[in-house]
Amino acid sequence: MIPAVKLSPGPVSFCGTNLRSKSALVPSAFSLKPSKFVVSSLRPLYLAPLDGPRTAEQKPRRQPLEFKCSASAADDKESKTEVVPVRSEAAQKLKISVYFATWWALNVIFNIYNKKVLNAFPYPWLTSTLSLACGSAMMLVSWATRLVEAPKTDIDFWKVLFPVAVAHTIGHVAATVSMSKVAVSFTHIIKSAEPAFSVLVSRFLLGETFPVPVYLSLLPIIGGCALAAVTELNFNMVGFMGAMISNLAFVFRNIFSKKGMKGKSVSGMNYYACLSIMSLVILTPFAIAMEGPQMWAAGWQKALAEVGPNVIWWVAAQSVFYHLYNQVSYMSLDEISPLTFSIGNTMKRISVIVSSIIIFHTPVRPVNALGAAIAILGTFLYSQAKQ
Repeated sequence: MIPAVKLSPGPVSFCGTNLRSKSALVPSAFSLKPSKFVVSSLRPLYLAPLDGPRTAEQKPRRQPLEFKCSASAADDKESKTEVVPVRSEAAQKLKISVYFATWWALNVIFNIYNKKVLNAFPYPWLTSTLSLACGSAMMLVSWATRLVEAPKTDIDFWKVLFPVAVAHTIGHVAATVSMSKVAVSFTHIIKSAEPAFSVLVSRFLLGETFPVPVYLSLLPIIGGCALAAVTELNFNMVGFMGAMISNLAFVFRNIFSKKGMKGKSVSGMNYYACLSIMSLVILTPFAIAMEGPQMWAAGWQKALAEVGPNVIWWVAAQSVFYHLYNQVSYMSLDEISPLTFSIGNTMKRISVIVSSIIIFHTPVRPVNALGAAIAILGTFLYSQAKQ
């Protein structure tokens, strides 16, 4: 590395007649023998005049010249830059890819088994309660056996979590009610309008403003959902309103989460576990009031008579996979930006719609499919416009 010299006031001064004699004491760089001398520098030096680029030329030849050695600012910046190993970057990308693939697969499986259960046992309040109960039990066992480290929480944590849990409970039940009345594909087409609800709530209730492209992206979302709803063969108002309420509830859930969980050191897995437990406590009395044990017993006997023991497996599968897919989604959110998560959520919805149409042989008109495609495209444009 070649050292450089910067012109600035300093303690070292070579003046007048002594300049030649003092320079003779300094060995020339060309006279140094590699075997005897080693010149090294941790940072490169550079040469710069004190008073501008032409100062040295304007001064008399015998005028004292002052020199000062200093490190390059550019190199100082580089020296503080953290170098990320290529392997670590590749491992992180692979980890996120595995999270996304697992998230989508678990969500597709949940929706399939959830619809099977609701077709045979049309009690969405109990079905929603069982999903939360199963996930809560799984996490309590994991904490008790120390398979997962239990979160350190206090009363303030649960106070902040309460409005999030209320919104989560409403959104979960509303989506299940929707799927009990209409096709899975139709529910998810309507749920793709969630970004529109997010913008409208943030604008009119929170006073936030967005760029023009964000507002323009809402047009295909709203238009596509409207076209899909109008052309739906098995349209049901309860199913449609359930999906709409679910959208609104999940928007408030996200808002409460962002405002209330700042500074809380709880991992995504444990955060969702605590959310499930509180949601279960909130939902259970309402489920009993809305449906009740007598209706459940009669419906269960009917389901066993029509479907057989398979219905037991369906209930267990939909409960387990509901918790797992939500847990993985929160774990993914720990690793990626909200924008990447939004794009992943859009792609997940496409996979659910396509797979449910194939598995349940849902009749779809070309115009209905066009409306769904427009709504999904609008959701993607929205995620791009918000970055």
